[in-house]
Amino acid sequence: MNSNNANLPQGTLQSPSRSYNLKVDGQLTNATQFNKLIVAYNNGAPVELNQMGHAVDGVQQNTRATWINNERGIILAIVRQPDSNTVDIAKAIRAALPKLNASLPGGAKMQIIYDKSTYVQAAVDEVEFTLVLASLLVAAVIWLFLGQWRQTIIAVISIPISILGTFAVMHLLGYSLNILTLLALTLAVGFVVDDAVVMLENISRHREMGKSPMQAALIGSREIGFTILSMTLSLAAVFLPLILMGATIGIVILMSGLVALSLTPMLLARMREQKQTGSTVSPQPGLFGRGFNALTRGYIRSLRWSLKFRWLILLAAAGSLVGAVFFFQHLEKAFIPNSDTGMVMGMLSSFDQLKDQQQIISKALQKNPAVLTVMSNAGQGGAGGGGSNVGFMMIQLKPANERAPLNSVIQDFRKTMAKLSDRLGSTRAFFIEPPAIRIGALSSNSNYQFVLQSTNQDQLNQAAQAFLPFLRAVPGVTSVDSSLQIRNPQINVDILRERAASLGVTPSELEQTLNLAFGGTQVSTIYGASDQYQVIAELAPQYQNDISALDAISVPGSNNTLVPLSAVARFSTGVGPLSITHYGQLPSITLSFDLKPGYSLDQVSRAIEEAALEHLPQNVSGQFAGSAQAFQDSLKTLPLLLGATILVIYVILAILYEHFIHPLTILTALPLAGFGALASLYLFNQPLDVFSFVGIIMLVGLVKKNGIIMLDFAIHRRREGESAIDAMVIRRWGLPWLVVWCFPSY
Repeated sequence: MNSNNANLPQGTLQSPSRSYNLKVDGQLTNATQFNKLIVAYNNGAPVELNQMGHAVDGVQQNTRATWINNERGIILAIVRQPDSNTVDIAKAIRAALPKLNASLPGGAKMQIIYDKSTYVQAAVDEVEFTLVLASLLVAAVIWLFLGQWRQTIIAVISIPISILGTFAVMHLLGYSLNILTLLALTLAVGFVVDDAVVMLENISRHREMGKSPMQAALIGSREIGFTILSMTLSLAAVFLPLILMGATIGIVILMSGLVALSLTPMLLARMREQKQTGSTVSPQPGLFGRGFNALTRGYIRSLRWSLKFRWLILLAAAGSLVGAVFFFQHLEKAFIPNSDTGMVMGMLSSFDQLKDQQQIISKALQKNPAVLTVMSNAGQGGAGGGGSNVGFMMIQLKPANERAPLNSVIQDFRKTMAKLSDRLGSTRAFFIEPPAIRIGALSSNSNYQFVLQSTNQDQLNQAAQAFLPFLRAVPGVTSVDSSLQIRNPQINVDILRERAASLGVTPSELEQTLNLAFGGTQVSTIYGASDQYQVIAELAPQYQNDISALDAISVPGSNNTLVPLSAVARFSTGVGPLSITHYGQLPSITLSFDLKPGYSLDQVSRAIEEAALEHLPQNVSGQFAGSAQAFQDSLKTLPLLLGATILVIYVILAILYEHFIHPLTILTALPLAGFGALASLYLFNQPLDVFSFVGIIMLVGLVKKNGIIMLDFAIHRRREGESAIDAMVIRRWGLPWLVVWCFPSY
């Protein structure tokens, strides 16, 4: 067949006057031409292919099918290039859909099932809203204290200027607006205005002393410049452990410091002389001002009492450090919480009539009021692999404001499957809530994986089957599944080697014959104008129904004879593995699981490790993979990163202050702050995950910033001759402290 379907270069005929390209009609282009192909001669008569079988125009893979809301369909996955814009690509695709639909044949249409750009656009909109609302909040706070719209505008204008500068630097460094950088911008907004407010307050203080705007700006910026520099550099260092996200936050903080040291004094110096109607010493008169003044007096009294009983405060600080360690050890740990993207992934596994049963599941899920579209695929898993007994579903949900939360929807899906269990037989369905960030290359029917490994495949199979009941018994575990599929029906062909050798049949020829008959072997290729089409040879479907089909197979023997397969082999039925997987170059089996509501990955992973130590044999090892493995690694690295952050802050402050004690004074508040953060998580039954750890990193920066302001002011008052106690009792600077404390808290 291959020799009669040729598409080779034929060359050029050169004559004295011109040249001729040679074109040979050796290419077959469709099934009709293959049916008329002469494959042999019998007693001088030609034998055409259609006398031995028949050729049909079909699809390359006929054991896979896809439905979209019960209609046959094809899924096209569009992957953006690394430097492209997700939102712009999605908009371009949506704009091209009408034209593409118009060019399709009748009855066919294109629609979008999953669009990740909606999630990205929502994140961008949230950042924009945060920037606007945060600017309004800080403007309101400054107005309450100053009562002057000019100074309020000068402080607020630092926010867009710092953000614009950050975008410029990010563009030069090749950064994009993604989930991490958007989160970083959201977090950094709380620190953008602090430096400008500190500079503004100090310059305003000199204006109240009667200095001109230019003199106040020069003297005030000179006095407070070192404070802002130390706050900016040390705060940028706080976020170094957060890698890419930390780099973005660091850029924002550095830009805000630059704005506070340059733009803010310049604008204040250009302000016109005006009658001072308010004072920055205290808030404007009124209910708010009286309340804040009362709060200040109470703070001063409590501060003097604390300085009088310093040993008690030090004891409380030591107790808070012990409490922070206690809460850290007893808090439930988690990794990255899942986000509601409006999409649910479903995995199906069955050994019988997968197509029909998948249609039953699809129709049942479409009745759920939260479902918009159901895409189902038979014969292919979620990662593109699998076999005829594996299916995959992609369920598009309605917008979040039109349905129940994602967890509730998944629970409804599982209840639906329980009601259909009698009709589905051995078919099993697993519904996955897609993680916010997918980690690892392993594909499974649940979000978390526990991998078993051994050098002995048989012992590994036995250990995996024996460990599954113990894994299902772990509290908080649900949707347990195994990648082990060793009960796939198979036919064993045992070669009678002595008889085969006597008849001239080799094992290689026997296997090639079976592969040609049942393996769907490609024997030729049709080259079209824009595509290539495989020519696949196999037995007709009616000859592949049962084991008796093997009796009709003959294999080449000696002297060009055909030997019946049954004469050189014996057949038997049994079961065997559908596939053999490896992890780390060793035979492996992946056990996947999800978490029940109310359980954390920390407590479940510890329970699984204890069960593995107790029930796995010595020659079988178990380890977590994917998100579960990254979570375990984070438990080891995050505390080290926090410690490294504190060390970097100390080094930077020691260099700036040229003093070893002052940085320790600034950092003494960290145990109290850490105790409060961890105690809050514990009291509200919240896990310590990556996002809460980022919040703790922010808290370190906030505490450090307050400490720098207090220390610098106390040092300045000591240089003016005040005692240590009087220097530490700060009666001024209510505005900077309130903004530094309140604005990042939002």
